[in-house]
Amino acid sequence: MTVTGSAPASPLAPEWLSVPAESARLDAKLWAEDVERGTDGVLRIDGVSVTDLAEQYGTPLFVVSEQDFRTRAATFRDAFDEAFADLCGGVDVFYAGKSFLCTEVAHWVREEGLGLDTCSGGELAVALRAGLPGAKLGLHGNNKSAAEITRAIDADLGRIVVDSIQEVALVGDLAVQRGRTANVMLRLTPGVHAHTHEFIATAHEDQKFGLSLTTDQGPGQDGGQDGGASPAARAVADALAHPGINLLGVHCHIGSQIFEPEGFELAAQRLLGFLAGVRDRHGVELPELDLGGGYGIAYTEADEPRPATEIAQAMAAVVGTTCRELGLSVPRISIEPGRAIVGPSTFTLYTAGTTKTVRVDAAANGSEVVQDTSVTHPRRYVSVDGGMSDNPRPVLYGADYSAVLASRTPEAAPVLSRVVGKHCESGDIVVRDVYLPEDTGAGDLLAVPGTGAYCWVLSSNYNYLTRPPVVAVVDGVARLIVRGETEEDLFRRDVQREPASPGNAAPATDPGARTA
Repeated sequence: MTVTGSAPASPLAPEWLSVPAESARLDAKLWAEDVERGTDGVLRIDGVSVTDLAEQYGTPLFVVSEQDFRTRAATFRDAFDEAFADLCGGVDVFYAGKSFLCTEVAHWVREEGLGLDTCSGGELAVALRAGLPGAKLGLHGNNKSAAEITRAIDADLGRIVVDSIQEVALVGDLAVQRGRTANVMLRLTPGVHAHTHEFIATAHEDQKFGLSLTTDQGPGQDGGQDGGASPAARAVADALAHPGINLLGVHCHIGSQIFEPEGFELAAQRLLGFLAGVRDRHGVELPELDLGGGYGIAYTEADEPRPATEIAQAMAAVVGTTCRELGLSVPRISIEPGRAIVGPSTFTLYTAGTTKTVRVDAAANGSEVVQDTSVTHPRRYVSVDGGMSDNPRPVLYGADYSAVLASRTPEAAPVLSRVVGKHCESGDIVVRDVYLPEDTGAGDLLAVPGTGAYCWVLSSNYNYLTRPPVVAVVDGVARLIVRGETEEDLFRRDVQREPASPGNAAPATDPGARTA
């Protein structure tokens, strides 16, 4: 049976977390469209049960809906094309490969007509292996090696996103050496404060990315090349003057997991103002503007992501109005969604192990309400067979997730729980706060939605755990797209001792040992 009705909320729970009225219900915004709970209580993805997946592939396991990924990619493509059709003929959508990339996913990106952004030579190698043409690829990075840049130039990449004044010369000189011209965009920091975690906000001044719009005299939108010009303006001048560079335009990325539209709109206004300054100073209208990605998704019930259509229409309105005010031709716009495509398409499947219940007073839990600290409340800990080695985001920057019992119908009353991993760290938390059935225990499967982005790609072998496989499901069939590691894979990296030879025999005793 499914437990229904309202249970009292725990004083330890965050304000946004509600007690589930129906314990078996799935919050649709957290899951791929083809995930549902069967009449037997078992979660299914496109008809494939998680119990079958766990039996065949083991856990932890990343499970991705191929159709959901493709649908989200196509939705961004179509929504932005439609919104910008009358302004600049459409938009170029580049999937941000850093969120999750493997050869199969790169094939999906190519087949859906998207470009692909890479951030290293390794990611670029994956994209090329999947057959994406160079014109549909970009290369990011604040400290690209000469080898990475050379590979990008030789592949005739559609864009190399240059991050510093020094890199302008490096890219241009390498292109000349190869007898080629590099297509370049300049990454600017528009000084926009994105409402997200400090570690994933990337458009403010005090961080490693991009070329500042600020001069010694303060913020500006100049396109100049004199000593008082901003770093961004000096980079434009250098790029336009270099024979090895074809300067396409400018780029920005204000951060990740952003819900409020104002940051994107302000960034667009500032960069268009900068392009107008370039026109006035150099007599050239740069043809492209990349407004980055960072669109938020739902990890918990408190998150309310905006639909792609709404984002696209709001951006188009700002770009069109600003260009008219500046007398500027509308540049070709590009965007870089990653998390918003792959994040909700994927969940991680774990097997529960040990459990325990602890007593916590609300004041010690961070509650601002003054309470009698002699009164304590229960929190149940549920340990799973993965943790920070397959999802370090909670320990890196306090990311919140959700979880559900996946292998049977929830029947016991919901209790406040904390899903934790098996690593030797007290901060090894998978889901900080969630209501799970009180009888959740060893052998139960738990599913954590929204793990498609920045989980597998940030995974590690901490405590010598092997990294999990990734399975794609489509048309009722599951198949591996990333093989899980084995212990033999880990051993292959070790440099083994050479066997002792007769002429180099190991001493029979420790020469440093005491003798009688």
